[in-house]
Amino acid sequence: MKEFELKYGCNPNQKPARIYMHDGSELPIEILSGRPGYINFLDAFNSWQLVKELKEALGMPAVTSFKHVSPTSAAVGIPLSDRLKKAVFEDDIPGLDDSPLACAYARARGTDRMCSFGDWVALSDVCDVTTAKMVKREVSDGIIAPGYEPEALEILKEKRKGAYNIVKIDPGFVPDPVERKQVFGITFEQGRNNFKIDAGLLKNVVTANRELPESAVRDLIVALITLKYTQSNSVCYAVDGQAIGVGAGQQSRIHCTRLAGSKADTWFLRQHEKVLGLPFRDDIGRPDRDNVIDGYINKNEEDVCADGVWQRYFTRRPEPFTQEEMRAYLDTTGGVSLGSDAFFPFFDNIERALRSGVKYIAQPGGSIRDDAVIDCCDRHGMVMCFTGMRLFHH
Repeated sequence: MKEFELKYGCNPNQKPARIYMHDGSELPIEILSGRPGYINFLDAFNSWQLVKELKEALGMPAVTSFKHVSPTSAAVGIPLSDRLKKAVFEDDIPGLDDSPLACAYARARGTDRMCSFGDWVALSDVCDVTTAKMVKREVSDGIIAPGYEPEALEILKEKRKGAYNIVKIDPGFVPDPVERKQVFGITFEQGRNNFKIDAGLLKNVVTANRELPESAVRDLIVALITLKYTQSNSVCYAVDGQAIGVGAGQQSRIHCTRLAGSKADTWFLRQHEKVLGLPFRDDIGRPDRDNVIDGYINKNEEDVCADGVWQRYFTRRPEPFTQEEMRAYLDTTGGVSLGSDAFFPFFDNIERALRSGVKYIAQPGGSIRDDAVIDCCDRHGMVMCFTGMRLFHH
């Protein structure tokens, strides 16, 4: 297939639309089901690069969940605790521990379940049956992988009454080293960002505390590769082999840090006993539970514990989750890693990161205020690496 005609571009009024190879060669994909759209393919090709690089860097199966050309999370295949399985609604999956790919999916899809609603999924490895069963029951636009086990493919083809978007990509495909895009009729051209992110990037530790355990190296690599495919400005918190908070597309870096930190806090708080024990009615579906849990934690527009409201969701009125209880629980967390796609211009980012358990930081460095940022890390016993490499993505 040398080209694929799309229904429309980013919006229904943007026609005609297609994908094709600039040099006239065959596309490196097969569409096994559905009819992916313009934004679907933007998500598919960006997300595939992310998981491919994570697998190459860490040697473990990797999964990411994408929405609007940025990852909601990314993770590698580390087993989940029973508490985490319950928090991400995957405690009923038999054989989950036996599939590293399914564990990676459970982590990536479960990190920010509200933002992952209607996502695009990318798998680094051939999709197995366990992973396919998990994907099938979530609201999702499509999936890309290097292959699918026959039974897994049949399971996915049942999704959306046979219209679910399933794409197979050639894992050996090597893209042109030069990228081109048009804006306002003007062609932009640049070399592809082929910069390799690995443990060697974290050698320049600039803080007094230089102890960087292997777990932190892994998590910083997860954060940095995630940032490489996140709309800038961006900051990513990571722990246990998964991105737990992604702050994307903000003009101010402190806003990135706050946004990602609030998502990381929500991820931790989902594992609190009060949240795990919420008495949901049996007829409340998974997406609605996500919305209610977010409201319970973050006190959104609707007070889910209010009289006349709680009856819509629960069999009994839950006790409110107080700010004091949340802060006490978050104070027990730690060992979180944080990556930034560009330097921190002010130490306020460090202070905010500390509130979400951050201990390890990787950022390019190069600000005229580097000394103030390093000093702030030193006051809190944190470890910071200067990578020397910016990771803007647009």
